Order: sequence, then C-alpha cells, then structure tokens
Amino acid sequence: MSATTQPILAEYRAGGTDLSERRRTGVSRGQVRDVPRTGPDAPGSDLVRRADGGLTLGALVSIDTLATDPAVRDRYPALALAAGALATPQIRRVGTVGGSLLQHNRCWYYRHPETSCLKKGGDDCPARAGDHRYGALFDLGPCVAVHPSTLGAALLTYDATVTTDRRELSVADLFGDGRDGRRDHQLDPGELLTAVHLPEARTGERGAYHRATSRRYAEWPLVEATARVVLDGDRIAFAAVAVGAVAPIPLRLPAVEALITGATVTPDLLGQAGARAADGATGLPQTEYKRDLLAATVTEVLEQATR
Repeated sequence: MSATTQPILAEYRAGGTDLSERRRTGVSRGQVRDVPRTGPDAPGSDLVRRADGGLTLGALVSIDTLATDPAVRDRYPALALAAGALATPQIRRVGTVGGSLLQHNRCWYYRHPETSCLKKGGDDCPARAGDHRYGALFDLGPCVAVHPSTLGAALLTYDATVTTDRRELSVADLFGDGRDGRRDHQLDPGELLTAVHLPEARTGERGAYHRATSRRYAEWPLVEATARVVLDGDRIAFAAVAVGAVAPIPLRLPAVEALITGATVTPDLLGQAGARAADGATGLPQTEYKRDLLAATVTEVLEQATR
C-alpha cells in the first residue's frame, strides 16, 4: 500500500523526541514551528503552586522535573512515579509534559512511511487485519493502535485540565472517547497546548505506578496502571485508577474505583479489583493476552498504593 496523499501541515516542536523520529522516517514531512518561548500564549516551563492549593504545569516542563520535583513527589506521588518510569533518563530530561500528552501512536503501520492508515488519511486500519499484537484490548473505534502517553493516564486520575491558546478542556476531552480513528488527540491543527492544571491534592494520598514490559528498560508498556488512594485506617476512603496501553485512549476504571472505595483492604479485594479491570474489554485475536496482564498490573499497583 502507498501512503495516501494529504495536506502537509506544519507541526510544533518542543523537546522534539517524537517529532524528530517521525521526520527521520518520513512520516512527518511538513514545516516545523518551534514552540514560542515568549508572548501571552507561550507555554511555561515552570511548576506554579496556585493560591487554591492546586498546581499548574507549563507545557514545557520537562518530564524529569515532574519526576524529581519535591512538591510533585510529595503532593502528587502517582504523577511523579509515572513520570519517573517512562522512557530513559536522557529522554526525560528533554521530553516535555505537552509533548508527552500530544505524541503520536507507536503502531508500526502508522510509523512506516509507505503504509497507508486512518491516521495518515487512509481508508482503513491495516493493523486490524494484520499484526496487532501490541494493539488495543478495549476495541473502541476503527483504529486499534494504543495511546502512548503514560502521563495522560496518570493525569486522568487527578481530573486534570489543560489550557491551549484557544480554550480549556479536561484531559479526558483532550483524548476523546476513542471512536475517532484518525486522531491521537482532539486539538485542532495549529492549536497550541500551553499548560496543565491539577486540583488540590488530597490529604494523606498515596500513589503508585506499574507497567508490564517485554524488557526492563527503554520499552513501551504492554499494560500500565496508575493509582491514587487515601486510606482511613485499613479502609479505602478514596481511589482513582487509570490504565494505558490497552485502548486508543488512556482509560479511567470506574468499576474498579467503585468496588474498592469504602472497602477494607485485603488481598482478596485487590484481586477482585484486578479482575474487574477488563470489564467491557472485547479484545482482538492477538491482544487477549493483555486481559490477564491488565488484571495483574492493576492488582499490583493497588497493592503498592495500599501498603
């Protein structure tokens, strides 16, 4: 198949870790616009503690800063742990919060310059009938590529919002519902993400992040999970759980949250929560193995958060 002809649009470059790879392989061929560093709509590179107790992350904040900043580690531990686990130390120092949220999927059909697919203007998803072993467990739309943003899943647990040079929207709305197979996010062409906003952290909250990978370092997750938990003695007073690498978008798990909130922590409860993680998953012929991985990963992340 040959790549479908479509208009070549300019793309923003911040850290450039994803864009540089796409340009090297010829997937991205348009003009590059460096993210503006000055002006009223320029993304910030600072962590700003707000008067309401929340935190604003400039879109140019590095992933390494997110992973190591004492305020983030203390107040938003699940986010810091997720940031510290992704990619490599070198990439974390260069990669940015905005870039992590807006990066493109890693499907090898999409990344091949001579292959047509929905996200490159084609008519179908070749991975669906082809090799989709790293694809979706939750089949939400025509594209079976999974969303690659670890930070996206973590920020879902915080009900975070983002600001662009045009509007403000929730992180959930940034990614959509997965039914649009032509987009990895819902920003319009030329729209610039400038900041991420987190509400005030909960007193005494614990966080955990865990990923299942095929090798230990510098590997994309097969399944990943982030959890926030507040304990009242041995009872779970609050829980938020999100997963990645299993759907075209990062996913919150409301059924898991409802099961464990208000319940006493026991190994049996956490095992039940893991089993509920795949509720609604339809699977694909080559991704059914992710069902057991997802159950084990969610159980593990909850065990870490409740120790």
